[in-house]
Amino acid sequence: MDYDVKDLRLAPQGRMRIEWAEESMPVLRLVRKRFAKERPLRGVRIAACLHVTTETANLMQTLQAGGADTRLCASNPLSTQDDTAASLVAHDHIPVFAVKGEDKKTYYRHLHDALGHHPTITMDDGCDLVSTLHSEKKTARILGGTEETTTGVIRLRSMAAKGVLKFPVISVNDADTKHMFDNRYGTGQSTLDGIIRATNRLIAGSIVVVAGYGWCGRGIAARAKGMGADVIVTEVDPLKGLEAIMDGFRAMPMDEAAKVGDFFVTVTGNLKVIRKEHFAAMKDGAIVCNSGHFNVELDLPALEKLARRRKMVRDGVEQFILANGRRINVLGDGRLVNLAMAEGHPSSVMDMSFANQALAAEYLVTHGRSLKKQVYPVPAAIDKEIARLKLAGMGVDIDRLTKAQEKYLASWEMGT
Repeated sequence: MDYDVKDLRLAPQGRMRIEWAEESMPVLRLVRKRFAKERPLRGVRIAACLHVTTETANLMQTLQAGGADTRLCASNPLSTQDDTAASLVAHDHIPVFAVKGEDKKTYYRHLHDALGHHPTITMDDGCDLVSTLHSEKKTARILGGTEETTTGVIRLRSMAAKGVLKFPVISVNDADTKHMFDNRYGTGQSTLDGIIRATNRLIAGSIVVVAGYGWCGRGIAARAKGMGADVIVTEVDPLKGLEAIMDGFRAMPMDEAAKVGDFFVTVTGNLKVIRKEHFAAMKDGAIVCNSGHFNVELDLPALEKLARRRKMVRDGVEQFILANGRRINVLGDGRLVNLAMAEGHPSSVMDMSFANQALAAEYLVTHGRSLKKQVYPVPAAIDKEIARLKLAGMGVDIDRLTKAQEKYLASWEMGT
């Protein structure tokens, strides 16, 4: 079997961690049980470019149980858990191409390795597989794809709008059971976890600047506030800026926030959100990180030019000393801090995200050939079923409409 992981001797440790994650993934467990019985993915080849974590391992096992021939590579050079990768190879016989800290050349080689079995379905977190297939004009055999994250969906919608997307893609990120929970609660908790693990600095009493108030920004701001921080939000969308104010946060341009922030976190999906002029205005000791998909949110080349010298002061913490003596600390090379410096989202929220991925793959098998070359949301029926299963897994029941209530909601004749 073809694979490229750090060390297969890490497999036993990885297996224990995968099993620990599985305990908090009841929805995916139910999907896997049905998949093993029905084998809806028999004969399907899936290439997945996702963060190689214990939660992703449970998704890969579920796809395999459904009959799929899967390959996996990392969607970020620093997000791989090497013991997880080793376990998937050694215990599940799934080809994995991922090593934590791999360089850019290796990263792109691994993308091609994941595509080496000529997949019929792609599973992306950032659109790199889709981009590679399109740039190399190798889209003919693809039935469809799925996309996990906001950044990838932005890229895909741009492709669809320009008429260059060659196969349908389901935006898992648009499922309510994904972005309302994974992006908000998952990113919120795991980002603060990464910052604290990296720095061991106190959040309470600090000024935390959150760039972007989408679902991820909402989650980070809420978690930071809950830990006692004074939170500032920067935004370009007036509606989101207004929402941040109504949620109890300060809102201001980055030019102003840069002067007062202690911690800075970008989650916009755009590039150069924190630029040269912002770095130059920061306080001595400012801590800067990114929780958006690509590290381009931080203009690190500009910071490098500003710096008189630089040094590693802790694992994953690089300090840039400016000409005026001020020190700017960058976490995890500006890559996803929740994965570069911690373990990513808790398994209980990834349970819903990856149930969406598995069921979206099944949907493509049955409906892919009738879909247009567009970006589609997860079908509402799948979204609601995942929510129902999650509540059941938590031992929670909710109300149901009575017949009279159903009739009332369906009628226009009935008033008061």
